[in-house]
Amino acid sequence: MKPIKVGMLGLGTVGTGVVRIVEGHQEDLVRQIGTAVEISRILVNDVTKNRSISIPQERLTEKVEDILHDPDIDVIVEVMGGLEPTKGYVMEALAQGKHIVTANKDLLALYGTEIMAQAHEYKRDVMYEASVAGGIPIIRTLTEGFSSDRILKIMGIVNGTTNYILSAMSREGAAYADVLKEAQGLGYAEADPTSDVEGLDAARKMTILSRLGFHVNVELSDVSVKGISSVTREDIAYGKTLGYEVKLLGIAERTGDGVSVSVEPTMVRLNHPLASVSGVFNAVYVFGESVGETMFYGPGAGELPTATSIVADLVTVAKNLRLDVNGSQLPLRYQEKKLRSPEQIVSKYFLLLRVADRAGVLARITQIFADYKVSLESVFQHPNASTSHAEIIVITHNATKAGMQQVLEEFGKLDVVHEIRSVYRVEG
Repeated sequence: MKPIKVGMLGLGTVGTGVVRIVEGHQEDLVRQIGTAVEISRILVNDVTKNRSISIPQERLTEKVEDILHDPDIDVIVEVMGGLEPTKGYVMEALAQGKHIVTANKDLLALYGTEIMAQAHEYKRDVMYEASVAGGIPIIRTLTEGFSSDRILKIMGIVNGTTNYILSAMSREGAAYADVLKEAQGLGYAEADPTSDVEGLDAARKMTILSRLGFHVNVELSDVSVKGISSVTREDIAYGKTLGYEVKLLGIAERTGDGVSVSVEPTMVRLNHPLASVSGVFNAVYVFGESVGETMFYGPGAGELPTATSIVADLVTVAKNLRLDVNGSQLPLRYQEKKLRSPEQIVSKYFLLLRVADRAGVLARITQIFADYKVSLESVFQHPNASTSHAEIIVITHNATKAGMQQVLEEFGKLDVVHEIRSVYRVEG
């Protein structure tokens, strides 16, 4: 059988890893597929640039048409990232009869439905395992491993940069700004870290996971997003004292009322498996109606972990080619989207308040909780001898998001509440 010919769009860190694995694992690939996999053309910005791997210059091109319109190329691996012109290239590739393997979470989060519809029309495969959690095979797990179950909840640490920052703040007692600078120096955070630290990257990944897990057409705009830039070392220290770690979690839930998806810093109970995920590692916790609790853990980024997922998708496409079943995957049949309202979203909460240090303040605060039917699991008060305020830490029992919003509005009206310092969801 003739080799499977691959065209690549991009040759950055991940693209380089794909080349290394494909060329270094040919014997294994032939055994799995029954034929060789050949990367025949690669789109780059500059064919003369020095690179960390040796690639014959005739395999490089600066013209995307050399790949999209080459009738011998079977599969296109898209690792250039971004939305435009990438989306146009992918749609044109499908129209030209190419199968697609991509790691582009932005593209899938915003245009996944449109791309999958075109793939179905042209009977082509679109694989995107590497778009979420790097080397963790979570996409395949949701679509195949849980095909006989009903997923009720997905919680993910799906951004390595923020997990590194929060882990270092917890371990070293350091301030956010100092650890961010350290992460940038190590290459874990970009010069402009906004997408990571403000939760936007995680939100895109949770959009993809929610669609697959719940069969509902969740849009990026449906995700409630809060980043970690306001997390302090005091928050983390108080959390640890009470038995919690702070993690940036993507949380997707499905109930009879509908679905909700959020990304937010969360107090995670130390005995929950997500609490022990540290550094740049990722983990996705999935709760199924039948199977119960499962968790998937591993590297969330990097040249070879991400490239491994891409090559696994390449193997799937190649096997489909041999069996002549490409494009046989059904398009996602979305159920009606019902988003849960703040009155329907329920969780525990951690609050840190700075209040006047005088008699009767705690009673006024607890009365407001009672007025809005928010019951309390624990309350701690810490006087501060150097100031006129005290710090009150509250952990609630399950309360609605709407109820907590009302409580916080009432606190804002109290002259004895100097500052609502922190509010976190509690899990585990």
